[in-house]
Amino acid sequence: MGASFQVFNQIASVRDARRKALLAGESVGFVPTMGALHQGHLALVRQAVQENHHVYVSIYVNPTQFGVNEDLDSYPQTLQADLLKLHSLAAEYWNDNAYGQITAVFTPTTQDMYPGHEPSSEIAGQGSFVTITPLSSILEGASRPGFFRGVATVCMKLFNIVQPDKVYFGEKDVQQTCVIQRMVDDFHLNTNVRVVSTVREEDGLAMSSRNVYLGERRRKVAGVLIRALRAVRIASVNGVTKRDDLLSAAHKVVEEELAKQRALPPQWRSLFEVDYFSLADSVHLTELEDVNPSHGAVLSGAIKMLPVEEPQEDEDLGTGGGKTTVRLIDNIRLGISFLQKSRA
Repeated sequence: MGASFQVFNQIASVRDARRKALLAGESVGFVPTMGALHQGHLALVRQAVQENHHVYVSIYVNPTQFGVNEDLDSYPQTLQADLLKLHSLAAEYWNDNAYGQITAVFTPTTQDMYPGHEPSSEIAGQGSFVTITPLSSILEGASRPGFFRGVATVCMKLFNIVQPDKVYFGEKDVQQTCVIQRMVDDFHLNTNVRVVSTVREEDGLAMSSRNVYLGERRRKVAGVLIRALRAVRIASVNGVTKRDDLLSAAHKVVEEELAKQRALPPQWRSLFEVDYFSLADSVHLTELEDVNPSHGAVLSGAIKMLPVEEPQEDEDLGTGGGKTTVRLIDNIRLGISFLQKSRA
């Protein structure tokens, strides 16, 4: 294989490359992304390189998974920087016959991805969509109506274009992985969904493309979410199984942090709101009242980092100048690992 990859923006070019791999009896792993790549994305690509002859990566900001009032227009688009990161990663595996190679990056246009209509994010919008219920209607779906419809629709399109042997998603977006797995199963798609462990910053914050919005002040407080989840894990390890008792550990952490922030003057503090904490089974995300350690559970949460109050001169406010609410999600496992179950 060559020492670089090809960048395709035409569907026909991707299909032609895929056909050649098929005729050669070579496997293709696929990593769908919206760009603004970070180490979490690169971990997916590394896993794919280790399990396939070829790895295809898509970079496409899908409009149908953004709500009407969400941050589509300001979402970071860094194609050239993304390609450089992929080139650097590809170089790690050049001339190493033990692994596959990144051979294609797909950067389609919205006109090609949605040829029949202008894409709509409205709940009653017209068009061809994939809807996975009830999984798409709870948790993130309740807070962001239409989000998973957009995710499932664009993934169905990409899977049909690429025809991958395996697809790779991050564990951080646990509900997304459940929706995609359900779609693959229900529509008999000939691919294997692989879930890769969350990559974290030193303080535990899950890596996300939206972290660039935080800036220094909000970034210092954003770790409250994983601290809350880990408090629940400690309670679980100590034998607590009841829902209310477990979730109270999470609420205690966030309430203490909120009290600390509210005590600060506006020019120093960083306020946030809790969207939800969920304690659910790992397949259907059905809420649990009691955790059976042998079955395990998914503990997930979402918070909204509110806009920065009274920005200071020369303060690092992040992308967007600290004016937008930044939504953070995360999850951990209690009992048996979701990754263990997904690989069984």
